[in-house]
Amino acid sequence: MENAVVRGNVKQQQIKVYQQLADFYRDSAHALLPYAHYTSEAAKLENSEKSLTFAAHFFLDGVRAQEDPALKKWMAVSAKELFEKALVLDPTNDSLKVGLGSCYIFGNISETPMEGIQIIREVEQRDPNNMYAQLMLGIGGMISGQYDKAIERLTKVAEAQPSNPEVVVMLAEAYERKGDKANAVKWYEVGKKLITNRDILLEIDHRITELKK
Repeated sequence: MENAVVRGNVKQQQIKVYQQLADFYRDSAHALLPYAHYTSEAAKLENSEKSLTFAAHFFLDGVRAQEDPALKKWMAVSAKELFEKALVLDPTNDSLKVGLGSCYIFGNISETPMEGIQIIREVEQRDPNNMYAQLMLGIGGMISGQYDKAIERLTKVAEAQPSNPEVVVMLAEAYERKGDKANAVKWYEVGKKLITNRDILLEIDHRITELKK
C-alpha cells in the first residue's frame, strides 16, 4: 500500500494511504507503535498544526511508559520532530514548546537534557500559571532526584487541578522518595478518593501500610 501511489495527486493519495494503514494497525492489528508511525507520516504530509500536534502528543504520551531504551528514544525523537514542525506553523504556542522540551526530559535524546528543561522554564517564567509547564518540570525533578523542586511544582498543579489523580499520586510519590512519610500518606489518601482502578488502589494501600510502619 505504501508504494502503490505513483500518479495523480500523489500527496493527497499518500496521506490517505498512511491514514488507512494507521487505522488498520489501530483497529485490526491493535499495534499502537505502527499506528503512531503512520499517523505521524500522514501528519507530516498534511502539515497542519492540529494533525502534527496530535501525532506528537501520541508519541510523547507513550514515551514515559516505554521500557525499551531504543524504542523510547525513537518515540521521543519522532515526537520532537513533529513538535518542531508544528512550531514552525505556530511559533508562539506554549503547549508545543513544553511538549518539545518534554521530549528531551523523557526520551534521553540529548547529552544535555537541560536543553529541554530550559525550553520549558522559558514558558514557565513567562506564565507561572501554565500548569502543563509546571507538571513537566515537576516530573523532570522526579527523574533527576530533585524532590524538593518536584514537590514545589507538583503542589502547584495539585492545587490548581485537585481532581487530577495522576498529579496527586505523583506528589505523594515525591514525598515518599524524599522520606517525608507523613505527607506521602496524606497525599496517597487524597489520591485514593480519585481512583477507581482496584489494582492501583491495592498498590496505594500497600504503600500506605509500609509508610506507617
